Amino acid sequence: MTLEILLLGLGVGVLVGLFGIGGGAVLVPALVYLLRMDQHLAQGTSLFVLLPPVGLGALFAYWKCGDVDLPPGILCALGILAGGYLGSLIAIPMSSNNLKGALGCFLMLSAILLWRKTKLVAVSDSREKKRA
Repeated sequence: MTLEILLLGLGVGVLVGLFGIGGGAVLVPALVYLLRMDQHLAQGTSLFVLLPPVGLGALFAYWKCGDVDLPPGILCALGILAGGYLGSLIAIPMSSNNLKGALGCFLMLSAILLWRKTKLVAVSDSREKKRA
């Protein structure tokens, strides 16, 4: 079990550095389905797990490349701090099944919006090539 958890952390870490995602999109579903955690326990564990490594590991690499804009980052972090607290007040009283469903709907909506944007960019790129 320890090796599985370490490999899970490694995989999530790679995705965090690659795509800037991890907690809700990868780690929480993995904790629920691979480690059979309750949804609430998975979400709380994800928040605990991601705080130090995401805050330090990936940030260090982006900082070295000059890819961190500090003022908006600080403002957004303050918003996330307040929003995370408010979101937890909503999530904690929900049933695990409803919470899983809400997360699934959010992830599907995100996937559809990202996929749609790639299609729109592809159409725009092909139009620009025809004009050139």
